[in-house]
Amino acid sequence: MAASPLPWIRVIPGVPAFETETGEPFIPIGYNDAMSWVDLAPLYRRRDMPSVAAHLRDLRSHGVTVIRMMLECAHARHRLLERPIGVFTPNVVRFWDDMVALCEETGMRLLLTPVDTFWTWIRWRHHPYNRQNGGPLETPADLLLDREVRAAIKARLTFAVERWGGSGAVFAWDLWNEIHPAQARDSAEVFPEFIADLSAHVRSLETRLYGRSHPQTVSLFGPELRWRSHMPLREPIFRHPDLDFASIHIYQEGTIDDPSNTVDAALAMAAITADSVAETAAGRPFLDTEHGPIHRFKDKKKTLPEAFDDEYFRHMQWAHFASGGCGGGMRWPNRSPHRLTYGMRRAQRALAAFCREIDWRGFRRTVLDREALGSASDCAVFGIGDDRQAVVWLLRRDIIGRDGMIDRRVPSVARPITVPGLRDGRYRVLRFDTAEGHPLGESVADAEGGRLAFTVPNLLGDVALAIRPDG
Repeated sequence: MAASPLPWIRVIPGVPAFETETGEPFIPIGYNDAMSWVDLAPLYRRRDMPSVAAHLRDLRSHGVTVIRMMLECAHARHRLLERPIGVFTPNVVRFWDDMVALCEETGMRLLLTPVDTFWTWIRWRHHPYNRQNGGPLETPADLLLDREVRAAIKARLTFAVERWGGSGAVFAWDLWNEIHPAQARDSAEVFPEFIADLSAHVRSLETRLYGRSHPQTVSLFGPELRWRSHMPLREPIFRHPDLDFASIHIYQEGTIDDPSNTVDAALAMAAITADSVAETAAGRPFLDTEHGPIHRFKDKKKTLPEAFDDEYFRHMQWAHFASGGCGGGMRWPNRSPHRLTYGMRRAQRALAAFCREIDWRGFRRTVLDREALGSASDCAVFGIGDDRQAVVWLLRRDIIGRDGMIDRRVPSVARPITVPGLRDGRYRVLRFDTAEGHPLGESVADAEGGRLAFTVPNLLGDVALAIRPDG
């Protein structure tokens, strides 16, 4: 494939954020999609390419910069990338040829992962790696251990890198989706070596072919960090020396995977994101690459009411962003059909507009202490900052209605805030409406003794603040 006109994405040296190779900030605002889901399905067999192109342009107009996708849909036998092993399915390959070309045309990026591990396990009887289908394995419990399947995985990555890896439409590789001890006979000991092997293979191949390499990560189903706290899971996910950014899937039981209100979900997202950022190697971005009401949708067979889901999505997005995550996290739709709502798209567009207020290249941010910011029982306050700028998000906790949403019929309040760590001097404080996506007003305040104190007026549900030096 010829070189793409889209510049490649890289991590800003020493800063937990991304940029293009031409130095423009890149904020990963996106979600998960699949070739068999409603918006991209018309591209398969080229049934309706113009509709998919229009969809991608609409996403870009709403600030979406990246779509996370698996190279196959293992729940559908006709969407497997190989069948049998080593034979790449023409219709699936053509889908990706067309998808990458449309992304180059529209400016969209892709976070690609080679194996749909969840459905590979569930539909193992159909997968080409299964011995009954000509593959090397009797059971998926040996996916990370078997040398023949390791060679097959690397061959799959080689095919993808050679065919699509020269494109700037590829944001990054998730080298292995939801790595899990069950894929290694209930052990995590092989994780570091497995990651190092795939990473070195992809990086050396890209470097030889294209002179540089795309960022790399490996994702983990986040609840496993608590369920299997006795296992060595954190080191390879958050600090593996060969990876460029850290990623988990944030599906906390109850508050996130089956939410009863939109506030507790945000508090859980913020706590997990802040913990993950603290675990991640210095200067390395952290990005949630799956979240959503998976238990409500998959197990209970229920779809959240749209208005509730829109607010839940928006609160989760800002909790991730204001707790040190890159972008707003990447929702797994968990709706019927599998697509984000228009309200969610508006929320993504609002975040994209807010991000233009921040100097990302020099933002060596840390997570700010919530108590120091002024978080209390009636209002949660989240923030990130360094010595010259900060992002703060306020969310009221005291006005949750019977429907689990913020009750906007109650009076607004004024809220005092103190931002620690800023150099002494004058700052401008931009208040931003996260629902409508526009500024609400701007004020100035002086930092003294490394603390900036001011009052946020007219707080109803939530508000975001961008704080930068005045002038």
